[in-house]
Amino acid sequence: MHDGAALASARAASARRRSDRWRTLRLFLTRSAGGVGLLMVLAALIGAIFAPYLTPYDAVTLDPPARLQGPSAEHWLGTDQLGRDTFTRILYGGRASLSVAGAAVTFALLVGGTLGLLAGFYRGWVDALIMRITDVLLSFPAVLLAIALIAFLGAGFTNLVLAIGIVYVGPFARVARGAVLTVREELFVEASRALGSRDWRIIIAAVLPSAAAPLIVEVTLRLAYAILAEASLSFLGLGTQPPTPSWGLMVSDGRRFLALGPWATIAPGLAIMLVVLGFNLLGDGLRDALDPRVKAR
Repeated sequence: MHDGAALASARAASARRRSDRWRTLRLFLTRSAGGVGLLMVLAALIGAIFAPYLTPYDAVTLDPPARLQGPSAEHWLGTDQLGRDTFTRILYGGRASLSVAGAAVTFALLVGGTLGLLAGFYRGWVDALIMRITDVLLSFPAVLLAIALIAFLGAGFTNLVLAIGIVYVGPFARVARGAVLTVREELFVEASRALGSRDWRIIIAAVLPSAAAPLIVEVTLRLAYAILAEASLSFLGLGTQPPTPSWGLMVSDGRRFLALGPWATIAPGLAIMLVVLGFNLLGDGLRDALDPRVKAR
């Protein structure tokens, strides 16, 4: 009898979890902002991944006779000052911008999220030390700190990822710490302690799943900021180096020819704006879908 009741309780709990997941997905899809943002982000990812199959042109091959042309059937977004197809370079530039942003945010999530989990779980001197480190990181303007790190580390993909990633370690640490503080005294955490579970097991199995929602939202928002940071550094000549296309580098190269061929600058600028907007909308949709108060309403 006891085993049958336990089995029925486990099945009911599993059904509630499945229902909650479907409710979260339905809430996200019915929010127009989140759905639109997801489509915009997917379009950017598809364009970057399948760039060789979406355009017949090469991103770095020069064609001087075709330089600074306007939009046409052959060149949908015109050409730049060296005759390269702007649409092609935007697709390939998405690879550089999105890969740098994705790697940098992953680094910041792993480092900052781990530090925040430890600070919120252990409190005391561990919390004080980690929070003072994040205070130092947050005291610098993001782009200025990234420029200083690039100047110290040097140019290159890895150093660019590290520079942008270190900038966002502080925000991830604070978000993770705040999320852990809200759940560390819950009964299920105390039950894990009472059963003799080790700290690392409690953090991974009990604390982290409950603190994941704000971190997921923070990832989408920081991806938008990381794309802007990469574009800013490339615009200044400290990010992606030519001839590799990058949205910020394309804006920098084309600004000298605005009067003759504005599309070489306007098009990558619009690409940056739309992708950043897409990540922001996606983050807003995820925030609403994962918020228990919105679910209750």
